[in-house]
Amino acid sequence: MKKDIFTLLGGFLTALLFFFGTIGISFDWFNEQSINALVLVLSAFAALVVNVYAVWKNTYTTKKSKQFKENALKAQRLMKK
Repeated sequence: MKKDIFTLLGGFLTALLFFFGTIGISFDWFNEQSINALVLVLSAFAALVVNVYAVWKNTYTTKKSKQFKENALKAQRLMKK
């Protein structure tokens, strides 16, 4: 689904580029290469955010989650009381 969103964004920007070209407006920095680079950076950033959240969520960083982990280990008798 994330890939679809970034594909739609790239398609919209490309359509915008062609629209501007049709009415005679052009920017040196706004071309197909810059659009592809932007889409690549945004998709990589989204993947980074998802991975950072997953790592943070699964490392038991809060007091409540540390206590939950300790209680689970004690229940399985893998940790001394």
